[in-house]
Amino acid sequence: MTPKKNTYLPRDISWLYFNARVLQEASDASVSLANRIRFLGIFSNNLDEFFRVRVATLKRVAEFAKKDAKNNEALVAQQQLQEIQTIVIQQQNEFNRIWELIVKELKQAQIFLPTNTQLNTAQKQFVKNYFEEEVRANIIPLMVESIPTFPYLKDRSIYLAVVMQSSTSAYKRKYALIEIPVKQNGRFTLLPSKVGTKSIILLEDIIRFNLPAIFSYLDFDSFSAHVIKVTKDAELDLDQEVSTSFVSKVTKAVKKRRLGKPVRFIYDKEIDAGLLEFLIRKMNLSYYDNLLPGGRIHNFKHFMDFPKTVFEKKHIGEPIKTFTHPLLSNVKRVTDVVLKRDVLLHFPYHKFDSLIDLLREAAIDPLVFSIKICCYRLASNSKIVNALINGVRNGKDVTVVLELRARFDEEANIEWKMKLEEEGVKVLVGFPDKKVHAKICLISRRVKNKTVSFGFVGTGNMNEKTAKVYSDVSLFTSNKLITDDIARIFRYIEFPVANSSLLTECKTLWVSPISMRSNIELHIKKEIANANSGLPAYIYIKTNAVTDVAIIDLLQAAIKHGVIVKLLIRGTYTVPIKTGVDKKVHHAISVVDEYLEHARYYIFGNNNNPKVYISSADIMKRNLDFRIEAACPIMLPQQKERIITIFNIQYSDNVKARWLNFTDLNEYANQHLKKKIRSQVEIYNYLQKIKNAM
Repeated sequence: MTPKKNTYLPRDISWLYFNARVLQEASDASVSLANRIRFLGIFSNNLDEFFRVRVATLKRVAEFAKKDAKNNEALVAQQQLQEIQTIVIQQQNEFNRIWELIVKELKQAQIFLPTNTQLNTAQKQFVKNYFEEEVRANIIPLMVESIPTFPYLKDRSIYLAVVMQSSTSAYKRKYALIEIPVKQNGRFTLLPSKVGTKSIILLEDIIRFNLPAIFSYLDFDSFSAHVIKVTKDAELDLDQEVSTSFVSKVTKAVKKRRLGKPVRFIYDKEIDAGLLEFLIRKMNLSYYDNLLPGGRIHNFKHFMDFPKTVFEKKHIGEPIKTFTHPLLSNVKRVTDVVLKRDVLLHFPYHKFDSLIDLLREAAIDPLVFSIKICCYRLASNSKIVNALINGVRNGKDVTVVLELRARFDEEANIEWKMKLEEEGVKVLVGFPDKKVHAKICLISRRVKNKTVSFGFVGTGNMNEKTAKVYSDVSLFTSNKLITDDIARIFRYIEFPVANSSLLTECKTLWVSPISMRSNIELHIKKEIANANSGLPAYIYIKTNAVTDVAIIDLLQAAIKHGVIVKLLIRGTYTVPIKTGVDKKVHHAISVVDEYLEHARYYIFGNNNNPKVYISSADIMKRNLDFRIEAACPIMLPQQKERIITIFNIQYSDNVKARWLNFTDLNEYANQHLKKKIRSQVEIYNYLQKIKNAM
């Protein structure tokens, strides 16, 4: 069904409402000081990616659609860009307000962030020495007025825009740019401090302090410098040249990305007006390129790594202590357990080490002959990769499906491809027209001339670093119905032409782009039919985003027919603006807390015999129709009950949950409940409580 114009909340506006929830966490006084700074970093990093991808896409649509006089998309895109600019400026003002409050709290905690003009004698000498020994070799000042072509400014970098002047003449004035070498030197440096205090200086302030030394060969005695930042189009353009290999195309596109068009220019609002005008003119920027004045500090994403050593324990908070899944604790081999029964892990409450252990065991097991795994984003020092390489060295046939177009991990994945292939791993890179996003693994053993397979299906990446902060689930299984379908997916990926029908043969797993959408729609319609027959009917869905119009329409129809619909959506929800059902749309909740909610559950009442699936797929057109995704049924009754219980705990959250609707209010949910329920803490307590019944 084609929706009426302006019926649905635009996806990008909804996403900005999500990022506002992240900003709420930074302003929440009940959150530890260290985590509030971290949330500012997350907000900043989120916004960078939003501009690099979503705003860049809107700008492309606007420019492309202008060529067709009858096409209204240009106007719609332009209106959205203007609305985005307004919202972002409002959020930036709120960001600045929160940061000022946090700086005051840091001072109360005896933690100081002195600028280049606020250093004492010992600190001045330290900064001078540190610059000469560690920083100077990493900077190259660019005298921008003297360069015929304005220099290329990198996307993820920040620059000091410098004005040099002479006290002997008001006309004697020069401009320069200096890239801040964060990668080489880090953003934060601890300074000598008085007993009982801690002082941290930012790298840009170390450079500011040393500007007279940097430009000592020029006849200037006055310097001012302000941070600027350019965000560029990060979308990958992959041409359809058949003669070019897919890997070469991705590599070429990544290099081209570095020259992407600017989509945002952020500058210190105190910057010299003449220098600002010069930069805007030289970079050919306009109002529509999101010129955003800000505070003194930019690239707050680095503040996700703000040094925790300066904090007392009370400012860090008490992290949840992860534990090994009870069925896998104190066992000789994870493999032996998985061959006997399904094991459902909930990260980060359960340790991710168990997944690594499963692969390590496979790598040295003399009966294992094959390991196949899909990897989307890998950790920088991946233990997963180490286990796979060890498998090859022990004579195993190891196949890794590596998605080269995992956004912002393309370069890393190309490097992983080369490393893995050097070690003898067979690397598959997916398809030019669809990403492989499924989280699956298949390990095969030969036991008395019979092949026995086991592995896992999950919702999260094969990444031990993000597994510490992403809330995900993974099912370890040797169930033949599941492993046979996993094998079909791998055979299809390996030989898609010869095995074009294999995905349709998957009867236990739902697989995008073949059966995921149809199965979700079928089960929603079954719940509607049950409700119409007077039977119990409910739909519980937990996912990162719900933007698919057809599924949203079906869910709205289910609500009208009396189906109980509960949605846990971390991020984007393109809710109908005029539902005609519930103006407050109080069936959708978003939980933003210390862990990033990343798991996907699909739960259907099925007349009190619930069907429960875990999946890698969000309810987005791209996931359902243009990716390889997998959804896996949970078959053991106690595991079904566990997921439903965890869902209900989260849906009852009244500390970190917000109602989702078509406004940016982000009102806290379930405030009528007297007992305070912070779901991530309650889930941990629940999993601890049922340790002996798993």
